[in-house]
Amino acid sequence: MWKTFGRTTVSEFLGDFIVYRNLIPADPRLPPLEEVGRQLHLPPGYVPRKIEPDYARVIVHLLQQARALKGGNVTIQRLIFIGDTRMLDGMAFDHLCQVSGWTGVAFIAAESQAAPQVEFASTPSGQSLYLANRWDLLAEFERYLSGRGLRVDEATAVVIDLDKTAIGARGRNGHIIDQARVQAVYATVEAILGAAFNPQAFLEAYNHLNQPQYHPFTADNQDYLAYICLILSSGLLSLDEVVRQVQSGHLTSFRQFIDQIERYKFNLPPSLAAVHQSIYAYVEKGDPTPFKAFRHREYLETVGRMGHLQDDRSAETLLAEEIVITAEVRAIALEWRQQGALLFGLSDKPDEASKPTSDLVEKGYAPIHCTPTHIVGRA
Repeated sequence: MWKTFGRTTVSEFLGDFIVYRNLIPADPRLPPLEEVGRQLHLPPGYVPRKIEPDYARVIVHLLQQARALKGGNVTIQRLIFIGDTRMLDGMAFDHLCQVSGWTGVAFIAAESQAAPQVEFASTPSGQSLYLANRWDLLAEFERYLSGRGLRVDEATAVVIDLDKTAIGARGRNGHIIDQARVQAVYATVEAILGAAFNPQAFLEAYNHLNQPQYHPFTADNQDYLAYICLILSSGLLSLDEVVRQVQSGHLTSFRQFIDQIERYKFNLPPSLAAVHQSIYAYVEKGDPTPFKAFRHREYLETVGRMGHLQDDRSAETLLAEEIVITAEVRAIALEWRQQGALLFGLSDKPDEASKPTSDLVEKGYAPIHCTPTHIVGRA
């Protein structure tokens, strides 16, 4: 059923044409967000998120610049998007088409044990969604494009989601990405609280609050959730108390929560007070990734799960224990690149969780897209 296809890096097929959450291209030939933002008249310091139209405006600008770097005086006319979530990736794809005026088709997949199945849908602007329950249906998707007369060539931009698509495919291997993040939160909170750390209280808080019903409170932001769990694990507040405040409407946002802690910061132990002050300062600046220690640890936990197993391990073991590259995504990306298409990668993972710090660079660490790991797909 499963087969291993050696080792490689995402950069094998994307190169450095990729942006993480801060929208700073890994390829230094492409303009940074600050420069793009000025040209697009975006507010200074504003980093749009993936579902926002301004995000699409930035990406379209970068795609056009990347196409120009490849030469040939070719303009982009078509867009193919490969992702793993109908809502988030579907919305991002639709905005890209609306902003650019390009015709597009998106392949959205999540692995299922059911028989192969495809559903067709449309975005609000009328673009096509090809919704699959198997990643190996990418081969059928290619035939679908051909049947519709959609050529993949130099006038085509192919945008590929990184997390749970190019690596850790959703429904197949994405749980290892989740494990890395949860372990990073756990280890970071444990290191801060030391002997005062209550593992049971932490896990109860994390598992309970990491649900859609609490997104209005946590803003579906893992940094915010990690900080909340840190405070609850310290014993300063109880989970029951916070849940009651949220459900009663007395606690409606993360900013309200951290402001409450700020008022009582002098009651915090020194180590916790220092971490709180650092996080609070980033929140004040509007930084959506304020818990830097957690995100740096997440980077280590993530790359520590990439390519660490021996080559003789079974494909099933690799899928269970390692973040692997999705063989079907890699294969079609290499084929389309050979046909002249522009390939570009997107990741909504924070840069701090995706790139090594300067001291780690000296030790040989690389960004996630340049970190070798195994390739696994259906045989």
